[in-house]
Amino acid sequence: MNADNLLCYEMNGAPLPAANGAPLRLIAPGWYGIANVKWLTRIELRDRRLMNRFMARDYVTIREETHDGESVWAETSVGPARLKSAPAKVTVLNSSYRIIGAAWGADIAGIEVRVDDGHWQPATIEKSVDDSAHTWKLWSFDWTTASSGEHTITSRAIATSGEMQPAMEDPVIANKRTYWESNGYVTRHIRVA
Repeated sequence: MNADNLLCYEMNGAPLPAANGAPLRLIAPGWYGIANVKWLTRIELRDRRLMNRFMARDYVTIREETHDGESVWAETSVGPARLKSAPAKVTVLNSSYRIIGAAWGADIAGIEVRVDDGHWQPATIEKSVDDSAHTWKLWSFDWTTASSGEHTITSRAIATSGEMQPAMEDPVIANKRTYWESNGYVTRHIRVA
């Protein structure tokens, strides 16, 4: 019933193809793609979340937790998208380099980039026609101190709520046994000639 949800019957001005969910596809902004139901032919209103084979078995997060000093496996249904960013590419810009990436999963306040084991530095968020909380934010970072050799590039997003994308070592991420909802830092390895 979220007002942001869309029922889509066209894509790029043409009827929605079957591979993309025709006759109708539900787009639920802010949720992982698994919530964007394809091939929709009817809608049923229920008093609880649907837990069919996909939602109850395939789209679950399994995490090791400690309860009363004992390790247990907790299984939860995948929820809304989590805050995430990733460096996508490095391009040559005059005599330096530009790192380009994207951030999503929340209303983005900022992105920070770390090269190798250096300090976190702010990236520039590119201007967008649609500045809603559900719009991916493209960002760039001008890397002026690049040297020849192997490097690592890591990004982290910061939401307007103050939430920060967690490190892969964060217990919430490190204790997961499934890839769903894994929103830890993404690190790219590159070589500068």
